[in-house]
Amino acid sequence: MVEQILSYLPKLLPYLFVTLEYVAFSLLFGSLLAALLTSAKLSRFRILRGLAFGFTTIMRCTPSIILLFLVFYGLPPLVRGVFGIDIEHWDVVVFVSTTFTLFLGASLSELARSAFQSVDSGQSEAAACVGMNRAQALRRIIVPQVFYLMLPNMGNTLQFLIKEGSLAYMIGLIDIMGRAFIMNSTSMGAHVLEIYLALALVFWVLSLAIERGFSLLEQRLQAGYGKRGKRGTAP
Repeated sequence: MVEQILSYLPKLLPYLFVTLEYVAFSLLFGSLLAALLTSAKLSRFRILRGLAFGFTTIMRCTPSIILLFLVFYGLPPLVRGVFGIDIEHWDVVVFVSTTFTLFLGASLSELARSAFQSVDSGQSEAAACVGMNRAQALRRIIVPQVFYLMLPNMGNTLQFLIKEGSLAYMIGLIDIMGRAFIMNSTSMGAHVLEIYLALALVFWVLSLAIERGFSLLEQRLQAGYGKRGKRGTAP
């Protein structure tokens, strides 16, 4: 069985790049959306806060598969009705990336909000005392600490995104999961166990790599903070 499992890997791995493609797009645009939502949640305007929290609640309470269908079937008529643009024949990757951008933006905004609130407000006051403006204090002091505090949960969110992204084959995307489904259908289910064990092996290795990568990054940042602290310590 082991040989059969390994024999399916070369047939699955080329389609891993499709999975990584929409994960990369979702991570990029989801981070931008999260930054906007976090700014709104920390705003002094109640309407902005209400809209941001409401959007986050809706996204977090909607199952990924339902959100995927809503975007795939609902976005084209919405865009056509409002802007007069036909996007129905766009690449499926666009709709998958849009779906997980919405999901990721909502999730990361909550992580960023809690991380911002965990940073001592006295640091902003100290930055103002040495002549920094608000933007400089955010860029040099606050945001690096927020990123460090978010890092462990960001790794978990990315792993969750990759696993949830396997649902994309439900709307016709031939990624690594879709390829496994086609292979199983072609073999008439004769090798279903071997095919999906090979697929699971790919996800296990990918998840372990992400976990290890974020762990090393966290250790490096932690060491960097320690070095800066030593430099700033009076002899």
